[in-house]
Amino acid sequence: MAKASARHILVDTEEQCNTLKQQIADGTAFADLAKQHSSCPSGASGGELGEFSPGMMVKEFDEVVFSAPLNEVQGPVKTQFGYHLLEVTSRSD
Repeated sequence: MAKASARHILVDTEEQCNTLKQQIADGTAFADLAKQHSSCPSGASGGELGEFSPGMMVKEFDEVVFSAPLNEVQGPVKTQFGYHLLEVTSRSD
């Protein structure tokens, strides 16, 4: 079964998500921004979500995590929880 590891930053608005994405593009560390801004408990560990399989996360999340290129920030991705920046750090089939 496919598995992936990813990290994310969860915020309330698409605008904030885009601002953080630009900061990452400009060189700010993803983990630092996750610690400062993410409303998910994973923010304390730099946004790390660990390893998971399809169906363990919400549909919108799975669609990105199991198709996006590795180590490339994706988003904003809107879910019932808010807006996410996602980075897939590993994936196996």
